[in-house]
Order: sequence, then C-alpha cells, then structure tokens
Amino acid sequence: MSPNTQPTETVFTWAAPPLKFGPGAVDEIGAEVAAAGHASALVVTDAGVGATGLPDRIRDGLLAGGIKAEVFDGVAVEPTDRSIAEAVEFARDGRWECLVAVGGGSAIDTAKAVNLLTTHPGDLLDFVTPPIGAGKAPWLPLKPLIAVPTTAGTGSESTTICVVDLLERHVKAGVSHPKLRPTLAVVDPLATVSLPPQVTAASGMDVLSHALESYTSVRYDAKPAPEDVMRRPAFCGSNPISDVWCETALRLVGRHLRQAVRDGHDLDARTGMALASTYAGTGFGNAGTHLPHANAYPIAGAVRDYRAEGYPEMPMVPHGQAVSATAAAVFRWTYPADPARHLHAAHLLSGRTFTETDGAEALAHVLGELMADIGMPAGLRSFGYTERDLDTLVDGTMQQTRQLAVVPRPVDRPALAAIFHRSL
Repeated sequence: MSPNTQPTETVFTWAAPPLKFGPGAVDEIGAEVAAAGHASALVVTDAGVGATGLPDRIRDGLLAGGIKAEVFDGVAVEPTDRSIAEAVEFARDGRWECLVAVGGGSAIDTAKAVNLLTTHPGDLLDFVTPPIGAGKAPWLPLKPLIAVPTTAGTGSESTTICVVDLLERHVKAGVSHPKLRPTLAVVDPLATVSLPPQVTAASGMDVLSHALESYTSVRYDAKPAPEDVMRRPAFCGSNPISDVWCETALRLVGRHLRQAVRDGHDLDARTGMALASTYAGTGFGNAGTHLPHANAYPIAGAVRDYRAEGYPEMPMVPHGQAVSATAAAVFRWTYPADPARHLHAAHLLSGRTFTETDGAEALAHVLGELMADIGMPAGLRSFGYTERDLDTLVDGTMQQTRQLAVVPRPVDRPALAAIFHRSL
C-alpha cells in the first residue's frame, strides 16, 4: 500500500435502546422503574407538556409503585446552556437514581445533559463536539434514563446526541456519545394528540430530514478507517441496517404527515408518525445527519425576532423549521453523489416514479409540495435573514464537524454560501 493511501472503513456500528411502543405505554413506566430496582426518579419536562398533565400522571404511577418521584418542569423549549445549568442545579439537590424525560427533543436532550453533568465533573463545553467544545468522552457510568417523546419528531429517545443553544456564541452545538443514549424509549402515540398543527408539521419535517439525511449520507465504507477502532464516531454513514429504517420512515411520512397536521386526533396518522419518528431516529442515530442539520444550528442560533406559530412567544426558529429551510437546496446539491438514491427517496415520499430525466429537481419538488401542504415557512427570509447574514450562517455551519463528516460530497464555504443563498 502506498504510504499516501488512506485505508477506508470496513466496519459500521449500529445500536438502539429497548423500546415500548403503543397506546398506554406511558402507564407502564412505574412498573419498569420498580422492576429495575430504582428507589427514586426525577421526571424532566417543560411547562407546556406539564400543562397536559402527562408528567404528573407518570409521577403518580411512580409514586404508586413506591418510588420517590418529583417533576421538574423548567426545561426551556430549544434548550440553552443557561437553562441546562438550571436543570442540573435542581437535579443535583435530589440525588435521583433514575431520570424520566417527558417531552420533545428539548426535554430529552436536557435530561441527557443533566445525566452527564450530575455524574461527571466539569461543564457542558468540556463535552461539546470540537471545535466549539473540548469533546471529552464520558468516563464514568451514567444513570438510567427513560425517554418519553411527546412529539413525532426529534428521535432523541433513540440517539446518543444532546443539542444545546450556546447563547453567547449564537450557535447550536452538540454532545454525542453512546453513553447518552436512553436506557429505554417509551413511545405512546396518545402522547402526541394535543400537539398544535404547526408543531406537528415542524416535528414531522424533522423526522423527514433525519431519514433523508441518513439515507443520503456518505457510505460507511467510503469513510477513512479510524485510527482507534474503539473510538469510531457516533455517525458512521449510510449502512445496510439504517437504510431499511430510513426507507420505512420515508414511506410513513409521505403517507401520514399531511393528515396528522390536518387532524391531530386521527390516531392512525399519529401512530404512523410516531413509528416514522422511531424508525428515522434509530436510522440517523447511527448513520448520521448532514447538511440540513448542520445548517439548522446557525439558523436557530442567530435568530433575532422570528416567532413561530404554536410555540412559546419568544424569538426562535423551531428545529423542524430550521432543518427544512435549506433541505431542497441541499438535496439538489447532493444529488450527483447518488442519483438513484435521491430518486428513490422522492418515490418513497410521494408514491410517484422518477427517472434520471427528472434529475435533481425530483426530490426538491416533492419536498416543496409537502412543505406547502403543511404550511411550513418558505425560505430563510421568513425568519428575517437576508444576504447580509450569509457569512454568519456559513461560519456556524462550518463548525458542525459531526455533521460535516458524513456529507456525501466535499463541502466548502462557496458551496454552503450558494445553498444558503438559494434558500433565502
């Protein structure tokens, strides 16, 4: 072998937490915690989910099983380093043996951070992925974490990833390590029926983006072989197992998302989207997400005045809106990396047949149709961004090394600037 030849990977890794799925699954959490022998559990949620009564119901089930339990409802929607610090301070006082996260990605990611920072010395930036943070790996055991998603969206109940908005840096960043993956995912479609239409739409676009990005990410065997086989990155690239989960997720999104937005009480649509989220979360939790998610972090982190329908009255771009904002432009750009896979993804979403004659516009067109049907914002200008913000957005994306490592084409600043410009 030439000394200048970099060997490629021959192995991929794949993992997922145990799963309980179905209507009424949340009522079995008390029995699960008791069976595991834990004497106490902290329920982590936000005020909006708390108002539905679900976290209290879970707490009461824990108490009925003889387990000390309390609800912390101070999670911030789109968690920040500041809100996580407050949650960590609260959790440290209780010396809890187990955590139960109830909510969307904000609650589950906050619980992951609480778990990490109550079992390890240091602060959040010690563990955030470089170049933003030091990228330390957890070296001590973490507590059991049960994740109960109330949105069909983030997939955080399946993943090793915790995402946080770093307020002073105006960018989102992540912590990623297998120890952060929940011990058990409890997915109950009934927990999603109260979601407002635009929250359902944004969450559904996050599911779609997880599946599409994982499915089109660089193949695992096209990546460089690791120097240390015990320190492979969490995102291994597209692989035969994740592909199956992502294909199924795309079919389910195409079949159910529009109806879930139209009628939130349609249990068949809610169940379909909950399954799609579980499949996509399991797929991307191993293969990885790429540019739409990398772009989404600065889009959300640099927001000034935008307020989203159905969300708290505060400046924020919901994650599902942020990932979908550049998706059409990204998948036009990634099309040459694997035309057949992009065309098949368009077919899975729409049920229609596409050929190479349709080219890069096929998937972009299907995405545009779906986003229009569910009322998603059209373009970055909807969030208040202009040409003057392009450098800020590109700078933020270039820091997302975890996602950039699985982009299926070499990416540089001019390519990113063109994608953002086309997405305005």
